[in-house]
Amino acid sequence: MFKRTIKIARSLTVLLVLGSILWGCSSTKPSSSKPHKPIPSKPSLSKIQVNGDAREVIMVALGLLDTGYQFGGNNPEAGLDCSGLVKYVYKNALQLDLPRTAAEMAQATRTIDRADLRPGDLVFFNTLGRPFSHVGIYLGDGNFIHAPSSKGKVRIESMSNSYFASRFEGARSLLLRN
Repeated sequence: MFKRTIKIARSLTVLLVLGSILWGCSSTKPSSSKPHKPIPSKPSLSKIQVNGDAREVIMVALGLLDTGYQFGGNNPEAGLDCSGLVKYVYKNALQLDLPRTAAEMAQATRTIDRADLRPGDLVFFNTLGRPFSHVGIYLGDGNFIHAPSSKGKVRIESMSNSYFASRFEGARSLLLRN
């Protein structure tokens, strides 16, 4: 019961965050006549357009934002590592049982061109000096969600982030293409 309550609370949090991003706040009256500094931009989820299986994958993945990192972790309660996150998301969204490691996932999935990335596809990186040592789920609009060991939480990153851009290994998919 407690696990279900946590899952519902996470889902509601994601919906509230997405709702505020999509609908935003509006005001016709300026708040001050003083110039202000621009707010640093964070990855925007408002341009993500998904449906079908990809939608299920993205919704489950977003529900895991801020979940703690745990090497070898494969469930949100104990923590997740990168492949544990992907395995958990695909199992809960589409009932697909993926291999455990990022390298095994890369071997088991269909290669696609980077230009053909769609939300729900997998993105792979060489972060440990060996091919396909890190994996994330592409969200669209140049962003992906992953479980990095640095800063220890599931989060969204830009594919153009210099660290990840220089370590990009390839894109793979499990989803059907129209």
